[in-house]
Amino acid sequence: MSHVALAEAFAQDIARIKSEIAKRIVGQHQTIDLLLMALFAKGHCLLEGVPGLAKTKLVQSLAAITDLEFKRIQFTPDLMPSDIIGSELLDAQRQFVFSKGPVFANLILADEINRTPPKTQSALLEAMQEAKVSVAGQSHELPQPFLVLATQNPIEQEGTYPLPEAQLDRFLFMITVEYPSFDEEVEVLRMTQTQAEQALQTCLRLDQILAYQALLREVPVPATVLEYAVQLVHKTRPQSDLAASITKELVQWGAGPRASQSLIMAAKARALMQGRFSPNEGDVKAMAVPVLQHRILLNYKAESRGIQGADFVRSLLEG
Repeated sequence: MSHVALAEAFAQDIARIKSEIAKRIVGQHQTIDLLLMALFAKGHCLLEGVPGLAKTKLVQSLAAITDLEFKRIQFTPDLMPSDIIGSELLDAQRQFVFSKGPVFANLILADEINRTPPKTQSALLEAMQEAKVSVAGQSHELPQPFLVLATQNPIEQEGTYPLPEAQLDRFLFMITVEYPSFDEEVEVLRMTQTQAEQALQTCLRLDQILAYQALLREVPVPATVLEYAVQLVHKTRPQSDLAASITKELVQWGAGPRASQSLIMAAKARALMQGRFSPNEGDVKAMAVPVLQHRILLNYKAESRGIQGADFVRSLLEG
């Protein structure tokens, strides 16, 4: 199949996916778009929002409409690394055999990821970056595609542990899940109170997802767009010659090179989902907040003013 035909099929499948998800999820259009972009860009997502916004249901719905193996890991304070990646056990012949943990799946829901200590959180670092895990000196490849969709609650502090910067940097997007509008909340009540939950149809096979991921890698990017993405990332670094004045005032550490790569991959995915086979600077700008907000460490001055990562990125784009 040619690139043009594959791109047309991609647009048709995206429309089908959104139609199926709408059977269970009301609104949340931007969140759904970002999750789909992450799937095809091979990127992990961190979903942050108050309880009850259907974060878990959304991930479960995405798993239901794709032909992917799905595992849910409920993160708790007593969760151990071996509970995620697996461990070696003695078999009947008294030989050590590796027993795979739930991380060996295509789509992982890391529910309430910030409820477990850093030691356990770090068990996902190698998996998220290299799609493999190491146990007893042996490396074990994870199935492809491999996607971690993690959720966290921003308002509960008791029993939670902030994610380390190294792990945050491995998330393609940080998605802030917003409250529904008045009309959307009325529709949520109508759906949940008057009818049974609808079954979802499988829209994408494993081979189709792999083909679309390969297609995304081949999307051409103009040199001006590459330069714009790098310039934007450099503007977040107070040590850079391109640093904005607001950066020097409010930022302790800016985004690293992985942010530039993520901006371009996200821009390519956005362009394809809109029926275009090449991204522009507008695509990079549209992806800046979800790609950059969790990769910037603000200083005490920003914290004292209540400025968060997303606020800083928006100010940078407007400047």
